[in-house]
Amino acid sequence: MTATATKTATGRIARVTGPVVDIEFPHDAIPGIYNALETTVELGGEKTKLVLEVAQHLGDDLVRAIALKPTDGLVRGQEVRDTGAPISVPVGDATKGKVFNVTGDVLNGAPGEKFEFAERWPIHRTPPKFDQLESKTQLFETGIKVIDLLTPYVQGGKIGLFGGAGVGKTV
Repeated sequence: MTATATKTATGRIARVTGPVVDIEFPHDAIPGIYNALETTVELGGEKTKLVLEVAQHLGDDLVRAIALKPTDGLVRGQEVRDTGAPISVPVGDATKGKVFNVTGDVLNGAPGEKFEFAERWPIHRTPPKFDQLESKTQLFETGIKVIDLLTPYVQGGKIGLFGGAGVGKTV
């Protein structure tokens, strides 16, 4: 197994099988697991950015990545750039009212509108420790009387709701 890269590098696509893409990088610049890779796909005269995430080191300077959009238009030998960091999404008050995709792009903005966010967090990170969670002794009222009575939710905590098909979980 090769050492992971500390700088960004450019590789070339070796194989495309559905959403799985194998990419060859220089021996001294293999991207790390979970690193985001970027390339441009031209389809129907329109260029779009395709983001891939490194999932596996295959050896022989190859990495296996998962494409986060359809791979139509990718060809062998096409250049792919390592961003040197994992996929990250914006966080903070500036994100309120915005809808994002998995790569952190705003989906509900006006066409051509640019957004700048002060803080971004990687999607793969360690969860907060239990003592960092802010659970309050205040109950969260769902408005569904049965749930509020039988399984009251505590604000700021974590809870799961299980039920059979057709019992109204999405209400």
